[in-house]
Amino acid sequence: MTLRVGLIGAGGNTKLRHIPGFQAIEGVDITSVCNRSIESGQKVADEFGIPGVVCDWREVVDDEAVDAICIGTWPYMHCPMTLAGLAAGKHVLTEARMAMSLAEAGQMHAAAQASDRVAMIVPAPFYLAYERTLLDMLAEGVFGDLLEIHVCGLGGGHDPGGARTWRQRRDLSGSNIMAMGILNETVRRYAGHERSLVASGKIHVEDRVDPDTGEAVQADIPDSLGIVAEHRNGAVAVYHLSNVARGGRNGSFEVFGTKGAFRLEGGKAWVATGGDFEELKVVPEKMGGWRVEEDFVDAIRDGRPVTHTSFADGVRYMQFTEAVQIALVEGRRVELGEL
Repeated sequence: MTLRVGLIGAGGNTKLRHIPGFQAIEGVDITSVCNRSIESGQKVADEFGIPGVVCDWREVVDDEAVDAICIGTWPYMHCPMTLAGLAAGKHVLTEARMAMSLAEAGQMHAAAQASDRVAMIVPAPFYLAYERTLLDMLAEGVFGDLLEIHVCGLGGGHDPGGARTWRQRRDLSGSNIMAMGILNETVRRYAGHERSLVASGKIHVEDRVDPDTGEAVQADIPDSLGIVAEHRNGAVAVYHLSNVARGGRNGSFEVFGTKGAFRLEGGKAWVATGGDFEELKVVPEKMGGWRVEEDFVDAIRDGRPVTHTSFADGVRYMQFTEAVQIALVEGRRVELGEL
């Protein structure tokens, strides 16, 4: 049977990844799109040959001709749209930054567990080609016990006159800060859960221009963030994120163990097992990559388990995200308990 998908939100990632991804799968039809305005939705529909355009996202959720919804909005709508979609019997794929808060993530997870529908989060996309190989090497003890993990997410640039984006608005992003959640999701694939963390943040540009009003508004999300987290396996992970570090190391991971190390940077992977770092070569049968849309469809059609990324894993990185927020506000070490 044909799987009918409705789109709610059609921003950059939806147009770059999700629409082409779904349209490349046999027996999958994108039936409708709802964007921030009927005009922007129509533009997307015309570009990709989508037959239906609606102005209210509830029309997509309530449409009996829609089997699954793909949520591509900013985080502030992920929870209500997910809850409504699952309640209406739709399968749900939602964009990363699962929710505004741990409480919202918990609601989403509970609703998914109570449903027989597939619920999936768009995964952190970093270095998927190497993941299976590196996880196998970890399991085989090639790197020994993990000791140190260093994560850099340095980018952007100092622009005091620049307009504020949704990523710099707490009312749209919640507790999420820059790429913190998806960087943590990547680290957790290799190192597991955290035990505790401390954090420090800095707002370098106090006022930013609201693009809708042209007025200056006070910033409420840090431009620079440092996190030190201790994992339950004893490893220490150090994160440095910034949106005022033009040309900095962005999306890089270094993992050091008692027997060896690996580095992910610039789209490639290197390993060191007693000597210098050498580029990691992956055999074809272990080569990973972006297959978000295929995984979502396979989970619906064949019942395959969701691994990238399940709502349970999303709750975990939202727990990390919330702990960072508490550490910033209260200036203390925060323990991450069992969920």
